[in-house]
Amino acid sequence: MTNLKEKYYKTVAGAMKEKFGYKSVMATPRMVKVVLSAGTGSFKDEAKKPIVEKSLAAITGQKPLVNKAKKSIASFKLREGMPIGYSVTLRGGRMYDFLDKLINITMPRVKDFRGINPEAIDDSGNLTIGFKDHVAFPETAGDDARNAFGLGITLVTSAKSKEEAVELLKLIGVPFYKNEQ
Repeated sequence: MTNLKEKYYKTVAGAMKEKFGYKSVMATPRMVKVVLSAGTGSFKDEAKKPIVEKSLAAITGQKPLVNKAKKSIASFKLREGMPIGYSVTLRGGRMYDFLDKLINITMPRVKDFRGINPEAIDDSGNLTIGFKDHVAFPETAGDDARNAFGLGITLVTSAKSKEEAVELLKLIGVPFYKNEQ
């Protein structure tokens, strides 16, 4: 069992039960999945697309799914069925391992990182984080900066409200900054 998963079951669920008055620890919100996605539309050169796939596989430890265009759009020079991006869905142990790495290793490596805005959590309790380039991840440290690509990470929770999601993510260790209004 990973450290973050153990932490969840030992402390986070109990704290959530206490704060929100759940009858059982099993009723508390939890992490459902983490979805990583990267678009390759900006790469004119077809040779760079496998670099994105290889890097995503290295970051997550799982083979990415190819996302294909659903419609043809002439102004974007896009044909139906053309690969336009990659995505990976992590659940279970891999999800907790990735979250641990994201929170403790990757986020501190991001230049000028001051925390995540709690307003970024949607009403369904999901947090989406955008990275301008993937080189903050330790697995891609040797990659060429010319092949850098943006990456979107969505943390999906079973929280019923924004307040529950903020508390869950804080307890897990996601670094939020305080809104100073």
